[in-house]
Amino acid sequence: MIPSLMDMLIWLPAILIALTFHEFAHALAADRLGDSTPYYQGRLTLNPLPHIDWIGFLMLVFFRFGWAKPVQVNPYNFKDTGVKKGMMLVSLAGPAMNILLAFIGMFSLKLLYAYALNENVVLAIRLIEPLVWINLILAVFNLIPVPPLDGSKILAGLLPDSGAQMIYSLERYGPIFLLLLIFSGAIGKILLPLVNLMYGLLYLLIF
Repeated sequence: MIPSLMDMLIWLPAILIALTFHEFAHALAADRLGDSTPYYQGRLTLNPLPHIDWIGFLMLVFFRFGWAKPVQVNPYNFKDTGVKKGMMLVSLAGPAMNILLAFIGMFSLKLLYAYALNENVVLAIRLIEPLVWINLILAVFNLIPVPPLDGSKILAGLLPDSGAQMIYSLERYGPIFLLLLIFSGAIGKILLPLVNLMYGLLYLLIF
């Protein structure tokens, strides 16, 4: 169902924050590991514009899942970690940032619910609730171990070299498989239970 204009306006800040911080986390992790590629490409910033892929952005606005412009890195510039471990750490940084933002959002909701009779507080709650959901959706979606999602590189970093090479060899087919998951509706059946589970765990942890 297409969301109303009011819904889109409420979700828009959350989407911009979630996408921007996700890609910034990738860029920052790569930079800290010794690769300056994201810096020179203007991705080491919290300005949303360099990170936005407009198709993925509109998908998030209208369908509650989407993507941003991938941060390009050169893993051969990584110091000390090596290619496989470095790519795992850079890939993990994005979903980890989204989970951190969801945690901060949920904690903020706990503080605000005590003053929910105030109109300004009600508005803040309406803006923060989507922040929690969008960040959890992005985290879970990107942790799916299908190339080119972050989860595939995280899995490759945990596997022996032979297993990692197998994951990397599937990258050319990954987008096709991912599109099949999306358009068949299977992605929703995977995402929603996991997102709801993570939301429930955050709620139990904080409330």
